[in-house]
Amino acid sequence: MNIINHLLQGDNINYKPSPNKSGKFTQGLPDTVIIHFTAGPTAASAINTLTNPNVKASAHLVVDYDGSITQLVPFDEIAWHAGVSSRGGRTGFNKYSIGIEIVNPGNLTRVDDMYQAWYGTLYPAGKVLKAVHRNESKPRYWHIFTQEQIDTVLEICMLLKEEYHINLILGHEEIAPGRKLDPGPAFPLNRLRDRVLNNRMEDEPDELIPASGKVTASLLNIREEPQTGSPKVAKPLPRGTEVEILDTKNGWYKVAAKITGWVAGKYIETDK
Repeated sequence: MNIINHLLQGDNINYKPSPNKSGKFTQGLPDTVIIHFTAGPTAASAINTLTNPNVKASAHLVVDYDGSITQLVPFDEIAWHAGVSSRGGRTGFNKYSIGIEIVNPGNLTRVDDMYQAWYGTLYPAGKVLKAVHRNESKPRYWHIFTQEQIDTVLEICMLLKEEYHINLILGHEEIAPGRKLDPGPAFPLNRLRDRVLNNRMEDEPDELIPASGKVTASLLNIREEPQTGSPKVAKPLPRGTEVEILDTKNGWYKVAAKITGWVAGKYIETDK
């Protein structure tokens, strides 16, 4: 993959121009990449929205689950992806940044043993994790990103850094806190930007909480607090018991079965 005349070139890259743009960047810009999720089911639905002149929104790229890319706006032109936004004394990040949309439903709601997006589609536990958003205090359910998406976005950001001297990589959630949640905690944003901008991996990535799991020990004690000497709160959980994972701490999971308490995490087989 490379960049020629401000367009990505390579395998699995398509170009579908969007009319939703504002002309050229000023000299020295763009210097920032903004990462988004589409909050929708498919790349096609996102592309249709972002090329619709009545919607007044666009992005430079859409990255599908399989890592394929559709470019909507050349990198030297301003796309409409950031909206009302501010950070570090700047406002209106459209005029500073390249926008990358990653196909992903975003946050989900648990419905029995499945997880539902706002548009109604249900997803299995294997595609879901529980994590705390950087702008929130309690965990919620989030649809995972595929490794193909993560690898593709990393490669794109590396190319953009070399071509345009990118010095900032931000999530939409960081320039519009309280209004936007993307890309959310399922995307390894801290590690990606540390790799791209500092050429290293972050030492302490955010801990992600699996959505559910199954007991693997023959009998697993369930305790009041996440430590071995803590009082037991009920009879041990037998092997095969399915549990909802509520929180994690120091190698322990707080789980809900018929009761709630803490168990040693090494005895839980998770869907993650």
